[in-house]
Amino acid sequence: MGLFDFLSQEIAIDLGTANTLIIMNDKVVVDEPSIVAKDIQTGKIVAIGKTAQQMHGKTHKLIETIRPLKDGVIADFESAEQMIRGMIKMITSGPKIINPSLKMVICIPSGITEVEKRAVRDSAEHAGAKEVYLIHEPMAAAIGIGIDVEEPMGNMIIDIGGGTSEIAVIALGGIVCDKSIRVAGDDFTSDIEEYMRRQHNILVGERTAEQIKIQVGSALTELDEDKIPEPYAVRGRDLMTGIPKEILITYSEIAHALDKSVSKIEEAILSALEMTPPELSADIYKTGIYLAGGGSMLRGLDKRISQKTKLPVHIAEDPLRAVARGTSIALKNIDRFQFLMR
Repeated sequence: MGLFDFLSQEIAIDLGTANTLIIMNDKVVVDEPSIVAKDIQTGKIVAIGKTAQQMHGKTHKLIETIRPLKDGVIADFESAEQMIRGMIKMITSGPKIINPSLKMVICIPSGITEVEKRAVRDSAEHAGAKEVYLIHEPMAAAIGIGIDVEEPMGNMIIDIGGGTSEIAVIALGGIVCDKSIRVAGDDFTSDIEEYMRRQHNILVGERTAEQIKIQVGSALTELDEDKIPEPYAVRGRDLMTGIPKEILITYSEIAHALDKSVSKIEEAILSALEMTPPELSADIYKTGIYLAGGGSMLRGLDKRISQKTKLPVHIAEDPLRAVARGTSIALKNIDRFQFLMR
């Protein structure tokens, strides 16, 4: 370790709509929901991450919870900056005499505009970064999965996050064709809220809908025996009487609720495959499709995509962290991957 190493810190950030992960020295040092709670009168941030998440949907009129990112991009610049700053503080506890200079690699959706890119860069710089590199999410996911992105071989990556689903065909260290759609995990959650209201006359909050998605979420109405989850007890407010009530929900009901959103993702995959040059199509036929991101953990999704495309579908191990892992590898090999980071 050099004499001045303590003066600089290198961190990789997966700035997600639903969760933000920060990796430093190959370790995940922060894994928190992308949410802040603000005091409305003073404008001060009172909680960040998990603590703010626990307040979500339960606040009084003096506190509001804000999710600074929407559809994979920064929607609330000030809150995003305070969230990044707060999460960086979580890494280094204890008093600091000198603020280290930060070098950051942040991943961004592939369909991002120049203005949205600028917002990410500015937020990072305001939060204390001296050097900021941006890498596209599908590229980071591919590196995180362990694919050699520089070889002349086509690979298709699908990263289903909270706000966006990124579909990209990668070869020779670049994205050959990509499709970024703003249908992802958050849409699954709001589909469930809508379904509960329409079908069962019961009002549930975002957090409950998220739990339903995790416990009994499915992309197929019929799953293999070993994958069938137990029916889940849902509590919410009865729309007719206004009194809290509980009902049991099965996975096949949720599969119906999510069908429309999953179909949109399937259409985007087919559209990306249509744009793929023939030589790379031949490669993809051999290698199949790789799934990453939290949305890829939806039961039966891999099977459904495989049935639709007639291609093998592989889910990355620890799909939630694949993008963050790839961002961290890119940070460590910044000279090698410099051309990927614009």
